[in-house]
This record gives sequence, C-alpha cells and structure tokens, in this order.
Amino acid sequence: MGIIKPFRIKSFKHKSPSIEFKDVSIAFGNRPVLDKVNFKINQKTIHGLLGPNGAGKSTMYHLMTGLLEPKHGKILIDNEDVTKLPIYLRTRRYGISFVPQYGGTFSDLTLIDNLKAISEIVVENKDLRLERINYLISKLELENIKNIKAKNLSGGERKKLTIALSLLSKPKILLLDEPFSALDVLTIKMLQELIINLQQENDITICICDHIASSLLQISDTAMILSNGKIIAQNSPSNLIKDINAQRAYFGNNFKFN
Repeated sequence: MGIIKPFRIKSFKHKSPSIEFKDVSIAFGNRPVLDKVNFKINQKTIHGLLGPNGAGKSTMYHLMTGLLEPKHGKILIDNEDVTKLPIYLRTRRYGISFVPQYGGTFSDLTLIDNLKAISEIVVENKDLRLERINYLISKLELENIKNIKAKNLSGGERKKLTIALSLLSKPKILLLDEPFSALDVLTIKMLQELIINLQQENDITICICDHIASSLLQISDTAMILSNGKIIAQNSPSNLIKDINAQRAYFGNNFKFN
C-alpha cells in the first residue's frame, strides 16, 4: 500500500484558484483535442489529472505552461489572463515549474553539476545559488549521489533530480508528468512522501498527471477525469471513484485506491 495523504483539503471556500481554464478548446488540424474545458486547481493543493491515452492530458499541460495556445477560451493563473503569455513570462511572473516524464537532465553531468547549470539560469543572485543547491540536496537526500552522472542514476534517483531542478526557482505551481511511471513500489512510496512534504512545507500548488491511478489518488486533495477532450468528473478521490461517469470512462466498477 502506498502513502495516504494524512489531511486532505476538503473545503475551498476561502481559496483562490492557481490555475483556471475557461471554455478552452484546441485542435490539431481537423482533430479536436480539448472541447470547451472548464476547471479550477485551487491554491496550495495537490490535484490529480487522470484519463486514458489520447485524452488530452499532455496537451492540457502544454497549455498550462504556455507551450501551446488554445483556439478558444481563456487560461488564468492567479486570476490573471495568461492565454497569450509565453513560457518564460509564466515561469518568471507566476512561478510555474514543470517536471517531465522523460529527460530533463544533462546525462553526462553529475547530479550537482546539473543543479549548478540550471541554477545559473533560474537563480539570479549568484551568492544564493550554492545555498539553494545545498538545501535541495539535503531536502531530497541526494548527498550520497551528488557526484554521480545523471545517466548512471536509478529511475527514482533521476526523478528526484528532475524534481530538485524544478524546485531551484522556488516555484508556486509544480506540474508533474507521470512521476510514478516505470518505478518500483518502494520508490513510488518515497516519491509520494516527497510530494506531500513539498506541498505542505512550501505551500505550493501541485498538479500530477499519471496512469497509476491508485498512487495518484492516495496523495491528491482533488482529481479529475479527462476523456474524449472533456472533463467528465471532478471531485475528492473518494467521491470520484464512485462517480458513474468516471467508472464508465476510466475506473470500472471495482477500483479501490486504499
């Protein structure tokens, strides 16, 4: 069994959304990918994004970061319209950081040299770079592997490195693309603990997209199902798996996550 989030944020009355989609649509050629999608991800929560292959999850992430621009609709961050804002401005102004499923590191550089290279881009104050690097190495327990090249790290170690790289800029919003993919049970448990601690100790908003539904739902405050370009269900994990539309499109009848 994985980690169960010890305290789920159940009431959002006094919370503002970190990210909001308003009637967002996008198509690639004649193929619609997202069709009038509406949702909110509230501040300082962990939000799960689930759906079958080809549902549009990666496209949604690309829209959040600014890699893609919707054909219709608006994207808001902290209640401000960022629909036409490029990637670097979303990163700088709103603190968005992205952890990709694959890559994200310099394979021939050591772990610490990876951190030094990226810190030169995202940490403007030179005097604070090493301090930030040392903090993350300690926080993510990377001391014993800091001089190992990225290409020689295990899957879990590489994932921790990419998360460390994404945290160098002290983000307010962290997007994780399939962090549990191709990892063993113990490594998944370690990452679950890390994600929960990051959200609680740093008050950041985290959105996770993954195919391992049980591992994702165990640590999410809310989650949603994307299917055929539409959000068909959104709720707390315990209520989401009871939703008839979610069962038909994704979970089936006997799914459990704890």
